[in-house]
Amino acid sequence: MSSRADNIASTLSLANFGKATELKQRILFTIGALIVFRFLSFVPLPGVNPMVLETLYDQTRGGILDMFNMFSGGSLERMSLIALGVMPYITASIVIQLASSLHPSLMALKKEGEAGRKKLNQYTRYGTVFLCAIQGWFLASGLEAYGAQSGLQAVVDPGIQFRIVTVINLVGGTMFLMWLGEQITARGVGNGVSLIIFAGIVAELPRAIYQVIGLGANGDVAGSLVMIILAMSVALTMLIVFVERAQRRLLVQYPKRQMAGGKQFGGQNSFLPLKINTAGVIPPIFASSLLLLPATAGQMFSGSAADGIENADAGVFQTAMAFIGYGSPLYLTLYGVLVIFFCFFYTSFVFDSEQVSDNLRKQGGFLPGIRPGARTMEYLNYVLNRLTLIGALYVAFVCVLPEYLISQNKEIPPSVGMLIGGMSLLIIVSVTIDTVTQIQSHLIAHQYEGLIKKSKMRRRRR
Repeated sequence: MSSRADNIASTLSLANFGKATELKQRILFTIGALIVFRFLSFVPLPGVNPMVLETLYDQTRGGILDMFNMFSGGSLERMSLIALGVMPYITASIVIQLASSLHPSLMALKKEGEAGRKKLNQYTRYGTVFLCAIQGWFLASGLEAYGAQSGLQAVVDPGIQFRIVTVINLVGGTMFLMWLGEQITARGVGNGVSLIIFAGIVAELPRAIYQVIGLGANGDVAGSLVMIILAMSVALTMLIVFVERAQRRLLVQYPKRQMAGGKQFGGQNSFLPLKINTAGVIPPIFASSLLLLPATAGQMFSGSAADGIENADAGVFQTAMAFIGYGSPLYLTLYGVLVIFFCFFYTSFVFDSEQVSDNLRKQGGFLPGIRPGARTMEYLNYVLNRLTLIGALYVAFVCVLPEYLISQNKEIPPSVGMLIGGMSLLIIVSVTIDTVTQIQSHLIAHQYEGLIKKSKMRRRRR
């Protein structure tokens, strides 16, 4: 019965989609903004030789640059104006969010409502500019170092002027993407920053699938392995959809209250939904960044920097880099452990059980059999820890399994492995579910608006 009712509701929603003018405008605005994002990803930085850059970039595959390149839709590989993407903004947002749960003054701002939220957003913008300037300077220096150690000149005219111009362009590109994401959130459908990351991954995904199929057709990779990878991607997508939609609903009861006229109100029940994966996609992003950073540093400075190291020391350095390199057993083990750790760590900041229990107490709600206040907070922590354990194991499984299968065959490039890996699928499915949910909410609101207009017209006729 419930599935039939859901099908009827979805049919009614699709039938009313053509009448929802505001929703169509929001969707068109979102599509237009994403087209602008893709256009900017092909605008190169001034003073960079694209042909030489492509050759140099191939030498550093398998590091953190591949992950940033994946999130930016190939902008880093082409060294475009938006090469840094929205990663500095995401990093600054997470830092401010964590600081607002630890620093007393930021905690006070967080409790001030809309005014405090605007102030925290301003701090996030300042942090984004700071991170972009630092990353842009090191990126410009790295481009010049690439040319020095490889015998190729990626930068046409290296020097302080090139670095300053590069920093200004990269800061401007990231700030524009941040503004574009905010406009999508306000005037479009879905979360703007998440949709920009989603568009970047989806834009590069067909090329990755084509490369894997091409490797199988040329005989470089066994055809059975290609089929296993594709089937695994479909199965993991179904698993992600199932788990991301799953909730643990805690019953919340509100007692009846009697008013002066003898009338009673209240006494209704509601549910407090708790997601299995409360941390979302942040844990695998953090874990990948920490693990790929040493490998990237080793690849970038293995040339000229390693020339000044003795042969024995250089051998030890290269052995250490290979031991923790992308796809190694130690890398996969640490990756899974860090994903589980960050799931618990980030969930503790995202879900404030003390604040939730305090809000329930103020509203007169309580969990059946649980006293309001401290006991409710302890029970919420008890349930949330067990849900987080399941969610952490699920995220670790989704992220590590594809990495393990792909790492067994060295013919598959690491960049392709990242694009068809679990972290990419997790981001794609999560953003899709969130966007579809918002579209359904707009359709339901449109239906209610139609009913309200009809009821007003009937009253006027009477």
